[in-house]
Amino acid sequence: MSLSDKTKFEKDILVATFKIPKGKVSTYKRIAEKIGKPNAYRAAGNALHKNPLAPVVPCHRVVKSDGTFGGEKRGAESRKRLLVEEGVPIENNRVKISSKILF
Repeated sequence: MSLSDKTKFEKDILVATFKIPKGKVSTYKRIAEKIGKPNAYRAAGNALHKNPLAPVVPCHRVVKSDGTFGGEKRGAESRKRLLVEEGVPIENNRVKISSKILF
């Protein structure tokens, strides 16, 4: 799989997301902040929506700041299932974000 068609921003988002360990989550905002673009959280979501390297780049570990799942509704259930399998606490269809699991 080649990333030659990806922008530097998209590659940076993918690299930052790749670093999220199993059992942890991050938010689109935190991922954008990690690459020095704190206001580009929506663009981060768009970049992850086009992730050609899933599940190697674990975009299922990135959620909205309120713990809800971004992206398509039909994919939310599979992302939720993957996070539950990794031990991430979910309550009322939201990740229960705490300092223990936030990356």
